[in-house]
Amino acid sequence: MAITEDAPPTRTGGEGEPGGKAVPGGETVPGEEGRPRLSSPLVLTLVLLLAVLAQSPIRGALGTPVMQSWTTVFVAVTVQALPFLVLGVLLSAALAVFVPASFFARALPARPALAVPVAGLAGAVLPGCECASVPVAGALVRRGVTPAAAFAFLLSAPAINPVVLTATAVAFPDNPEMVLARFGASLLVACGMGWLWQRLGRTDWLRTRAHGAHEGATKGETFWNSVRHDTVHAGGFLVLGAMAAATLKAVVPATWLRLAADNPVLSVLALAVLAVLLSICSEADAFVAASLTQFSMTAKLVFLVVGPMIDLKLFAMQAGTFGRGFALRFAPATFAAAVAGAVLTGAVLL
Repeated sequence: MAITEDAPPTRTGGEGEPGGKAVPGGETVPGEEGRPRLSSPLVLTLVLLLAVLAQSPIRGALGTPVMQSWTTVFVAVTVQALPFLVLGVLLSAALAVFVPASFFARALPARPALAVPVAGLAGAVLPGCECASVPVAGALVRRGVTPAAAFAFLLSAPAINPVVLTATAVAFPDNPEMVLARFGASLLVACGMGWLWQRLGRTDWLRTRAHGAHEGATKGETFWNSVRHDTVHAGGFLVLGAMAAATLKAVVPATWLRLAADNPVLSVLALAVLAVLLSICSEADAFVAASLTQFSMTAKLVFLVVGPMIDLKLFAMQAGTFGRGFALRFAPATFAAAVAGAVLTGAVLL
């Protein structure tokens, strides 16, 4: 019998049956129950099964010197950064849930040009590293703080907080001026980037991820929901950045550093690039810088200023928090400003 346009759709299975579901025009689409579904437990099971079946080649690959170096750097970067990432996530959730938006309007000057240095100096009170400052800066933007002030805090907090400055003093016991130079250069660059964003930045470059409204939830439930959300989201980008840093560390020859140290310009650029590639936690980078005895003090200062502001894991985390378009613009400008600010400060203080 012919089917007209007004005919009811054809069904091959009742509601809840695996036979299929109706579509206009008499066509039948197989039911979802008849399709294989790829779930997370299934993927994990397949990965574990493949790992068991290929354990001999995997064991051999992991035993090579390159892979051992890769694993060491990856674990070191992740383990160093993870506690401070969690600290930042906790602070971010606390800001989003417990602190009213009106607080920031009262705490910061109304004029963005004045709010930038105030936010930059506020970074001195956060005892964490760069992994903690990214989610906190994201929370500040979501709470209505001008992005210029939030970015000044983002850049200053990892480099001028008391823990980092104390570590720098311990790492350079014979050069106490390094502590002052690091503080001054980092604050100068942070404020400069904040003012630069205020003048040239555009809000459509930002893609901040808004938290859900959590309707019907208590403040405590909303807080822990935000913590879980940010931990999974930011942690994934942290792992990606750590993997990239470990890969580059494993393949860059150490002899390149010795060749670069003999040239003043190349030594500055080499340590600036090295700071980006190594992605060392800001609370440990002073000891790495102090161990690079073949380089000048100015080059070491560049290493200490650039690293906490832009490295591989930070780029990944900034892209995940504020959007890839923002990171692609902000990261190169931050790198150039950090190198210039450190060189200028080093010429005056070191």
